[in-house]
Amino acid sequence: MANDNQVSGVLTDQNITDLLGHITALQGLLPFLISREPGDSNVMLGDRSAGFDEKCSGYMTSNPEFLPGYIKPADVLNHRALRAQMQKFVPQLKLLAAMTEDTFDVVGNEIMMADLAYYGATGDAAKRGRPNAGDIHDDLASRYPGRNGSSQPAPTTQTAAKKSVATA
Repeated sequence: MANDNQVSGVLTDQNITDLLGHITALQGLLPFLISREPGDSNVMLGDRSAGFDEKCSGYMTSNPEFLPGYIKPADVLNHRALRAQMQKFVPQLKLLAAMTEDTFDVVGNEIMMADLAYYGATGDAAKRGRPNAGDIHDDLASRYPGRNGSSQPAPTTQTAAKKSVATA
């Protein structure tokens, strides 16, 4: 394990309060933000279609007679201006969100690695007859991710002793 501790940081309650305040302030600066329906990942105007939009913008200005009646030129101009302004900060927000999520995931991985090491150690200790190890291991086995509860944990000396008392 070359990178057992990739993240080392501390957040105080005051840091959390400050962060939440800044996030609320950002949301206040962007009152028009919306949430799309789950699964709606349709992005029509991206890097590959930017040139098409530039051409359309020029033609809409020079030849407005071809605009359908349901398209309001003022709305299109507003959307283009808003998108241009958002392009100035959206990449930084995406990077911050991605880094935050990556850090959150890696910290979780590091916790899980410690949990799995502890779980394995209780199993080894139970095989060696250490007091309480079998009960701890069995309890952890019942909550082990991916287990449906139907698999039986390895018998421990404590479990075997309970069975022998029950059959006597």
